[in-house]
This record gives sequence, structure tokens and C-alpha cells, in this order.
Amino acid sequence: MTAAIYAIGIGSNRRGRHGSPVAEVRAAIATLGTVIARSPVITSAPLGPSIRRFANAVVLIETMESPLALLDRLKAIEVAFGRRRGQRWGARVIDLDILLWSGGVWRDDRLTVPHAGLRTRSFVLTPLATIAPAWRDPVSGRTMRQLAHAVDRPRARP
Repeated sequence: MTAAIYAIGIGSNRRGRHGSPVAEVRAAIATLGTVIARSPVITSAPLGPSIRRFANAVVLIETMESPLALLDRLKAIEVAFGRRRGQRWGARVIDLDILLWSGGVWRDDRLTVPHAGLRTRSFVLTPLATIAPAWRDPVSGRTMRQLAHAVDRPRARP
């Protein structure tokens, strides 16, 4: 079995034991193992009802884990950081999402890769395009650079 590359989205909008949301993102990156690329940390407006801004980053990691094994490890890291299940899109110490996988598409009852929101979220696409601009979305065939440009471009009004 060969190692796989995963793009992991990381977000925080609540202080935790490591400090500010930016510090939580950086501490989470340190737990992920073999990081082969990391984006700058950016801030973004929240989705849904939360009022706190998010610190977001994307990293590329290399691992022998299957998508489900990695998902289990990411969920364990979230719990170790103090993440509690609750309101969807509410405040959280850390949020770790598998965005892309070098194996292409994965879909079962626990996990969908590419991440369902990948193509519509500039807070994911902007940092992802800085570290993997030529990575192609296995569903649309577009590169991360193209997707980031499309989501950031203002839409014309009729």
C-alpha cells in the first residue's frame, strides 16, 4: 500500500487550552503527522448562527491511513481539543475536515470526499489554492485555483 495525500481543512472560532482560535489551528496542525504543505491562517465570517469569526487553514498530509481511519483520528483530535457536539455551525474549539484525497472520490454513510461544501466555500478554497493550485476536483475536473477564482468572483446581476 502506498501513502495517500489528504487535504485537511482546519477551523476554530473559540478559545481553547492552546489560546486564541489561531493558536488552536496551529496546535491542531502539529498533531496531524506528516504535513507536506500548509497554508497561511486566514480569518473568515462564520456560516450559520455563530457570531464569532473563524481562523481557517488547510494542510496537505501524507499518511498510510484509509479515509475512514483518518476520519476516526481527526474526530479523536477534535475531542482531545475539547470539541463538543452541538449546534450545527456553532462556535467550536477545532473543526477538522477531510477536503480531498489523492485516491479520488470516497462516499459512504460516514464520509464524503471531496467534502460536500468544498466548491462553494472561499474560506477553504482560498487557502487550499495557495498550497495545491493544480489539484483537480475529481467531481468537476476543475483545479483548486479555478474553483477559488469562481467562488470569489462576483456574480452578475440580471
